[in-house]
Amino acid sequence: MSGELASGSSSRVAEFYRMLFEPPEGSTAWACMQCGLCTSSCPLGDAMEYPPRRIIAEAWSGTLERVIRSPSVWMCVGCYTCSLRCPRQIDLTDTVCPAVRDYALQEGIQPPPELRAAFQNLYLYGNVFGQSPRKRLEWTRGLEVTVRDLSKSPEPVEVLWLVGCYPSYHPRNQVVARNMARILTALGIRWGILGKEERALGDCDRLFGEEGLFEMLVENNRRLFERFQFEKIVLLDPHAFRALEKFYPRFGAVFPAEHYTTFLASRLQQLRPWLVKPIKARVTYHDNCCVGRRCRCFDAPRALLAAIPGLELVEMERNREHALCCGGGGGGMWLDAFITQHGGRRLSDVRIQHALKTGAEILAVSCPFELSRFENAVKVAGAEDRLKVRDILELLAESMGLNEGGGP
Repeated sequence: MSGELASGSSSRVAEFYRMLFEPPEGSTAWACMQCGLCTSSCPLGDAMEYPPRRIIAEAWSGTLERVIRSPSVWMCVGCYTCSLRCPRQIDLTDTVCPAVRDYALQEGIQPPPELRAAFQNLYLYGNVFGQSPRKRLEWTRGLEVTVRDLSKSPEPVEVLWLVGCYPSYHPRNQVVARNMARILTALGIRWGILGKEERALGDCDRLFGEEGLFEMLVENNRRLFERFQFEKIVLLDPHAFRALEKFYPRFGAVFPAEHYTTFLASRLQQLRPWLVKPIKARVTYHDNCCVGRRCRCFDAPRALLAAIPGLELVEMERNREHALCCGGGGGGMWLDAFITQHGGRRLSDVRIQHALKTGAEILAVSCPFELSRFENAVKVAGAEDRLKVRDILELLAESMGLNEGGGP
């Protein structure tokens, strides 16, 4: 093992090795056989000087200093492909990469400025946009259904809906949030939100090595959720869902949670009578990494789409566990310029080409990041007249007659 660790000269190095070789789950990095499957399967592996395999090799050799000073440290987009392919089941995405980033930060190496701004906004405002918490409810303006703001009037609900940062603040995603509110109401589900008290759950900053900020968000959210009575938490953001499902329990914050696709798919019989308006279009679905590859949930989103009359569902050449990442996870949402500057590519641009090859008229998504990323990629490809990007909730609401301008 590294001479740095053996000599005890750096507690930070010791902590890095503890995270790497004593992971909370999965196999120890000592099990790595340097097969290279992680590197070859990584969508940005060819652009990284230090992909996961080499990081482990450098850790064995005690040469971490050159690893943490490489741009490679900041290029992982948390897609989980390397972890899924690892024959020794080493938790590369959720353990190795965050450990390296945490060590780099502890050593005073700053992440790209775009990411520093996102961290600062999370710390100060509880959202990545740096917007006032008082504006979290602006998406509800003009909404014709009842919105139970539990922060103002606590009451028992069936579903505590964590709206999320993008659906709360981003104009395009606010449309999706309003459709979710209409669908929940139409199904007779008693739901509530946290209003201005809602804060980000913190998945991307944990994956980017900001463990201290993540722990602060976990503790604040744990105390917040415990104040309310609900049966289940439902989320639009798969990254937030993943954080709540996998990482929050490590800190004693255990809450039943579902991504909206599985939640609605489990109520498909209740939903079907509402799906009356045909959508005559060829549609292809992009599997997001968190709900798809990580949680092995591939059927629920497709079941929702297949239930819409008139809709023809076609598959891209890479789908389900082989789907290409959009590039927005693990902090990548803010780092397109940095990644391309260092030899990578915008994965969203590549993925749009996959969608166009199917001849689909609509690319369906189930993640707030993907909606804006893919719409931008469609513009870059000059394909606005051929392909539209829509969240599954938008398609459901249209078939139910509940989309913008309608009502239950």
